[in-house]
Amino acid sequence: MLHQYLPVLVFASLGILVGGAFATLNLILGPKPLKDPTTSAGIRQSDPYECGLPSEISKTFRFGVSFYLIAMLFILFDIEVVFLYPVGAILNQADSVFVLIEVILFVALLFVALVYVWRKGALDWR
Repeated sequence: MLHQYLPVLVFASLGILVGGAFATLNLILGPKPLKDPTTSAGIRQSDPYECGLPSEISKTFRFGVSFYLIAMLFILFDIEVVFLYPVGAILNQADSVFVLIEVILFVALLFVALVYVWRKGALDWR
């Protein structure tokens, strides 16, 4: 019975061992905080990283509608393209021209939708 769980136990113990080793090495070799947090370098070091944005952003800051529109279009087209993967996986076993015609039709519809969105100007960053 234990023989079946041995790979899981080995994998879990290796994960804990490697994680603990990296945490210990970080404590020993990692950068130390400055002793005096009142200096300008100490204040900057204690600030959290905000992806390049100033940390004094007002709470009324909003993204533009074009950001959300492009994000939704990307997700839409990305998910539709993911649907092509199962077809590609079974295409070798499918000896039918019908599957090929379906894939071509699907890609053509995606292309028509992309051209429509492009012509409407939804992909223009304003």
